[in-house]
Amino acid sequence: MNAHHEDERFGGDEGAQVIPLNAARYDEEPRRNPVERKIASGLAFLRRRLAGDYDVDEFGFDPEFNGSVLLPVARALYERWFRVELFGLDNVPEKGGALIVANHSGTLPIDGIMLSVAVHDHVHRDLRLLGADLVYQVPVLGHLSRKAGHTLACHSDAARLLDKGELVGVFPEGFKGVGKPFADRYKLQRFGRGGFVETALRANVPIIPCAIVGAEEIYPKIADLKPLARLLGVPYFPITPTFPFFGPLGLVPLPSKWMIQFGEPIPMDEYDANAADDPMTLFNLTDHVRENVQQMLYDTLLRRGSAFF
Repeated sequence: MNAHHEDERFGGDEGAQVIPLNAARYDEEPRRNPVERKIASGLAFLRRRLAGDYDVDEFGFDPEFNGSVLLPVARALYERWFRVELFGLDNVPEKGGALIVANHSGTLPIDGIMLSVAVHDHVHRDLRLLGADLVYQVPVLGHLSRKAGHTLACHSDAARLLDKGELVGVFPEGFKGVGKPFADRYKLQRFGRGGFVETALRANVPIIPCAIVGAEEIYPKIADLKPLARLLGVPYFPITPTFPFFGPLGLVPLPSKWMIQFGEPIPMDEYDANAADDPMTLFNLTDHVRENVQQMLYDTLLRRGSAFF
């Protein structure tokens, strides 16, 4: 709106210059380049952190810290390094509780981070991963995991999240999957005793099988120094083609090509209230989910082709 029109609208003298009170603010904003906007946003973020003006839920989830600090770092790997492609996004619900059950691999659990980015950026939901006790015994790692919205892999925490309508992710293979040798890549390990199925049955939420292809190649585990692992109190101490021979550079993951496939939801509402207490039902459902994920892995591997190009 030009000055003449502003003058007519508010009944001023013709030709008088009318300057809206907020004109300086609107004039200044377009002149800011992306670097200035990022600096301003970063300073505002720091002010809120110093003032304690941010929200954390009962599990320690800090959405602002996750969105401003953790996810941007992970997103760089997701988009530029691993070039992740997604399939079956329509199978992930836009609202309501559900349990995503995925294979686990890669020597270091980067697959969980990439899965979180995929769900956050493309489903627009926060994925609340269930992690092993060891993760939360490491001071910095445990703190950051809580900030990212993750919690212990126990029935009580999972049930509370699902009851709140959250999207929860679990890796039933645990360390058996993430620490398996490269020779056993994409061969699922045992899916535990069916605890995730019991949780889904009690919460009456669907299970969404998920296959992650690409993580197996980032740190190909060719050997395991078990005495050193016992000394350090960790499940395994891996030897890869780059670690520990190349020192810190050996921790840089190889740029494999990733694909993540979400399968059709497996509903739990067709089972009666006592199904969660029936060992045979738990066994059959666990085996059914495992077979689905394994078949999806084979299919996605064929679709991907080369591991790096």
